[in-house]
Amino acid sequence: MSNSKPSVLIAGAGPTGLVLALWLTKIGIRVRIIDKTTGPGTTSRALAVHARTLEYYRQMGLADEVINLGLRFPKVHLWVDHRPKAELSIGEIGVGVSPYPFVLIFPQDQHEELLLAHLKKLGVEVERQTELLSFTQSEAGVRATLRRPSGASEECTVSYLAGCDGARSVVREQLGTGFQGSTYPGMFYVADIVGEGAVLNGDLHASLDKSDFLAIFPMKDKGHARLIGAVRTEEVGNKSLTWEDINPHMTKVMDIRVKEVRWFSTYHVHHRVASHFQKGRVFLLGDAGHIHSPVGGQGMNTGIGDAINLAWKLGEVLKGKCSTRTLESYETERIAFARELVESTDRAFHLISSRGTLARFIRMRLAPIAIPTALHFDFVKRFVFRTISQTAISYRHSGFNEGEAGELHAGDRLPWISSVDNFAPLKTMTWQVHVYGATKALGVVAAGVDTHLYEWNEEMATKLLQKGAAYLIRPDGYIGMISADGDVDEIRRYLISR
Repeated sequence: MSNSKPSVLIAGAGPTGLVLALWLTKIGIRVRIIDKTTGPGTTSRALAVHARTLEYYRQMGLADEVINLGLRFPKVHLWVDHRPKAELSIGEIGVGVSPYPFVLIFPQDQHEELLLAHLKKLGVEVERQTELLSFTQSEAGVRATLRRPSGASEECTVSYLAGCDGARSVVREQLGTGFQGSTYPGMFYVADIVGEGAVLNGDLHASLDKSDFLAIFPMKDKGHARLIGAVRTEEVGNKSLTWEDINPHMTKVMDIRVKEVRWFSTYHVHHRVASHFQKGRVFLLGDAGHIHSPVGGQGMNTGIGDAINLAWKLGEVLKGKCSTRTLESYETERIAFARELVESTDRAFHLISSRGTLARFIRMRLAPIAIPTALHFDFVKRFVFRTISQTAISYRHSGFNEGEAGELHAGDRLPWISSVDNFAPLKTMTWQVHVYGATKALGVVAAGVDTHLYEWNEEMATKLLQKGAAYLIRPDGYIGMISADGDVDEIRRYLISR
């Protein structure tokens, strides 16, 4: 597909921008994607790919490839004062909730490479060393000034601009949305290493002690791992931290014999959210709109969720199927989750990293006993999985969604019914009606919306679906509207009003 006369300019070619470009291109929207870097990232950076992201990737035809390239780790080991204290089996923690009941490790550099390859197959390539300098917008569109690799400037006119340009976003700065929040005290490090030791066994290991923490994330290749830890500033002082400062601690705490350091970096952790994710025809996504602690591996997955939410709405508007008011629901739905996420990861990160007496007691004495005990209960496993995997995200508060049937509300993610695999039709990436049990909603087919009828079974009841209700499913797999009695006219009225 040619990039001539694009409808959407995407600034930033990380996972968020690439997924936005892929979805839009797959549904027939022309995009232009630029990035000021010379090439894609070469370090692993974000590692975790959660179930909700894999569900989106299944819709886009990417999930199987990502899973084959990634690593599923079956266990988490908790260490206290250099000794193993608890073992948590999490390999299939989300069974029944999602087709992907696990956490997948897939390094960001490989992740971006895969997304770029799929985008290239569709005829779209990232324009490298191309920088967004400024933009103006009007009712007619967005006019952006770009700096090309040669240094020359270029004027680009599009219908919409998506700022996927990271924590130092030019788009955010020019929108003037602010970036409220703060920076955690202390310094942290990340290292990708190749080594030997009992803890490099394909599981995740977390070491907690009085003054700091260390997490060891497995990688697919044998002996490869990601280390994340807190820096003991009293030991380092004001000098620049190097691997040599960290290495003795590794050997002492976890008996890791490091043979090669492939990447080492120090960083400060921030938690911030922009005051708006949209102004007119310009949007903020991913780190441009929100940053938070790395607890739970939520950052990249949240950015991808932003991209999916915005992509289908832009598609509907640009194709003339929905009014521009539809785009207002992007900020409503995604900023609420971003604020909630920053708050929850803030609490968790404080507990993990704080040197206070209460925090030390919880992580060193209480957590190693309470967490394994709680995870013996299925409802706790489901809660933990749904929270971390982002399958619990709901848009009930959004005025875009309408109706309820029993405990399930419009704005909730469509529950996965494994016995009939009701997620399979979502691959069309279009609106559709699902009906579980007898109904009058067959006529919806004539209204131009595909209808999928499923014979009733008990799994549907356990997943809170209601027999005979009609569920209008959005292109992103969330329920847009529920007619409790399967009323075709209700569904038509909703579609017409949108």
